[in-house]
Amino acid sequence: MTRPAVRIVLADDERMVRTALRAILSAEPDLEVIGEATTGAEAVSLVRELRPDVVLMDVRMPETDGIRATEQILTTLEPPPRIVVVTTFENDSYVYDALRAGAAGFLLKRTDADTLVQTVRLVAHTDSLLFPAAVRALTAGHARRTTPSAPWVGKLTGRERDVLRHMADGLTNAEIARRLEVGPATVKSHVAAVLAKTGARDRTQAVIAAYEAGFLNTR
Repeated sequence: MTRPAVRIVLADDERMVRTALRAILSAEPDLEVIGEATTGAEAVSLVRELRPDVVLMDVRMPETDGIRATEQILTTLEPPPRIVVVTTFENDSYVYDALRAGAAGFLLKRTDADTLVQTVRLVAHTDSLLFPAAVRALTAGHARRTTPSAPWVGKLTGRERDVLRHMADGLTNAEIARRLEVGPATVKSHVAAVLAKTGARDRTQAVIAAYEAGFLNTR
């Protein structure tokens, strides 16, 4: 059975950027751009109206920036769309704050067309962490650590620790299941427990929390 097209909303205050993104994405038969926003506030309203699968969100926009827009979308919609923030600078504190707010990953505005298309497909159809090495580097530069650990670390079981490490490496549930030689349902249960114990909404937030707590820095 053919999957329905991934429905996408673009949010960027630069018309040329939106035009370029639309041209690249609309050329793919399985991707459909259904709306464009020029401010964070407009993005929130449009996403609530159209309910896309994926949002490409610029982090620096007038009125409401991409960080606040991401927070508003993810805390008010169920199920929420997957949000990928788009930025000019890789080591941007705005990007880090957007990931902490729940964005699934980030892309640079200079990203080539193939990477853009593949990223949208991945975020729409898989549960893996996008660009784990980039997330690790970004967190290393911006993590606001106040203690070498966090209370939730001691609450993780041994298997949950293993699952969290594999999540940080970008493995999907199916890949983790094969690595640990358990069933996918078991991994899904462990992932849910990790999210609950870290207080994270998704894998990206959980991995960032693990780096901030020092859990992944000592392996």
